[in-house]
Amino acid sequence: MKKLTRRSALTAIGLTLAAVTVTLATPSYAVVETATSAVNTDEQFLALQGYDPVAYFKSGAPQKGKKKYAVHHTGGIYYFATADNLKTFVSDPERFLPQYGGFCAMGMALGKKLDGDPNVWKIVDGKLYLNVNKDVSVAWQRNIEANIETADDNWPELKNRTPASLN
Repeated sequence: MKKLTRRSALTAIGLTLAAVTVTLATPSYAVVETATSAVNTDEQFLALQGYDPVAYFKSGAPQKGKKKYAVHHTGGIYYFATADNLKTFVSDPERFLPQYGGFCAMGMALGKKLDGDPNVWKIVDGKLYLNVNKDVSVAWQRNIEANIETADDNWPELKNRTPASLN
């Protein structure tokens, strides 16, 4: 009996350490639950978790931006990987901004403001969409057209509401 108890305790400690390690290794980005902004930012107003919105279109992949190439636009601060990407954005920001302010596209289709993960994205008809995680993205992609239509319908009413009031 003692051996089983000791083993159970060691297992619990191991699981706890594994959970702490995973938590510390994964950066935490969360929706600011009380923000009424139509742009998904952190508490310092950083949008897209510091990723370059132009890079999705130019290089076809998410790319972290640099603080030295920053611009404030419609309630968020956007970082860019290069001065050229910053210049491109400034010339036509609406072309590069993620839809629904960078909130999760599937979440918006469901009437919720969920965090958008810059690494879980898709460009559809020249527009950038984010989802909260890969599983949600798979569900969203099962019927992209209908989900975008529903999210587009929901966005005007929900964009200035707090995430906490919707979730």
